[in-house]
Amino acid sequence: MVGVPAPATTQPTSQGEHGTEQPTTSKAFTLRVVLLQRVFFRKLLARPVPVWNSQTAACRETTLFTENIAVTTTVPGKTILCWGRFDRHYSRNRILRQLLTEAGWTVQEFLPRVSELGGLEAMLRGVARPDALWVPAFRQRDFPAARRFASRHRIPLLFDPLISAWDKAVHERQKFSEESFRAGRLLRAERQLFSRADLLLADTAPHARFFVEKLHAPAASTFVVPVGAEEGIFTCQPPAGSATRAGGRPEILFYGSFIGLQGSRTIAAAARLVPEASWVLLGDGPERQACTELAAGHPQIRFEPPIPYRDLPGRIARADLLLGVFGPSAKAARVIPNKVYQALACGRPVLTRESPAYPEELVQDPESGIAFVPAADPEALATAARELIADPNRLARAAGWARGSYEKWFSTEQLRRALAVVLARLDCLVVADHA
Repeated sequence: MVGVPAPATTQPTSQGEHGTEQPTTSKAFTLRVVLLQRVFFRKLLARPVPVWNSQTAACRETTLFTENIAVTTTVPGKTILCWGRFDRHYSRNRILRQLLTEAGWTVQEFLPRVSELGGLEAMLRGVARPDALWVPAFRQRDFPAARRFASRHRIPLLFDPLISAWDKAVHERQKFSEESFRAGRLLRAERQLFSRADLLLADTAPHARFFVEKLHAPAASTFVVPVGAEEGIFTCQPPAGSATRAGGRPEILFYGSFIGLQGSRTIAAAARLVPEASWVLLGDGPERQACTELAAGHPQIRFEPPIPYRDLPGRIARADLLLGVFGPSAKAARVIPNKVYQALACGRPVLTRESPAYPEELVQDPESGIAFVPAADPEALATAARELIADPNRLARAAGWARGSYEKWFSTEQLRRALAVVLARLDCLVVADHA
């Protein structure tokens, strides 16, 4: 049984997409490790080590054998080591680090130069034994070395993969078919990772079930902690005031990286059918050119370039309605994208595809501030958008409903409660390891 059935993800363009790779066959992997060792020691001797300084919240440089275990919190108590070549600025990682800090954990970071040789580097640098290990989002490549380190020191390992590398390669990027040898090899490798985590996080209940059923994650040790939004950045915004715009047309905003999961072509096709609104597609990515071609001859559709992450709340504030994702894939059905959390946190109603990732009570609530349509259906999206903008007063009320839904289901407080269950289990494992 999957723990904590609670309700997350496409990151905004400014933060990018992350991919993962897995080991190949044993012979090839052995050769790869030998070659990587040479590269590793050359880098180790020649290049400085980036160190995170919590006092200045900036990266500074140190030379050979200067400690690269960067303490990012100063709360006394148990220590958890965040292991891997992760993005410390990615919102999921920052939110979890904040919650861990609040719960009394001292968070340290270890960023190996070469993922496969992380254990060797940790030994050379004298990495002290923490109370627990945390492998953050997208870092499947760092898991094997982290698992060996955790097993050697008899400490529990918390894994937050957020996605499946196999699912991304096969179903999202369609690099090879599900029946191919390479797909089978990648699936077996990823199952080895997921099955060996002491505790595993998922962002939604459908993702948790997928991790358990397809990737053999231990059901009793798999927990749902939604992604949420960084509330210090995405704050409730004042009304958009569409009446003050040229033409007085309400604005419908999509922002993202224009990948298939987001269904950006579906959005462009729908926008052609609703000239009474101003449609803005912000960002860049693989499908943007196709969207530009679809929008040709339709002046109600315009494109804006990517903007800095911290400028997103202000851009969201200028829109009346935000769009989520509309891709038809199974992965798209399992996630609640970052843009949905962020829009709700800013107090903007959202229109997105139907998905079992959302709590049923929220889906059934006519005053949730979120409307759902079938995936990959431009006509349904156009009809829903037209209905939502037809009544300006109801659209304004929907802004308040959206913020209420965020606070009820996805706020930092809700994340804190979900993570508290995980940390209670982690505490038990730490106590057992010290016994």
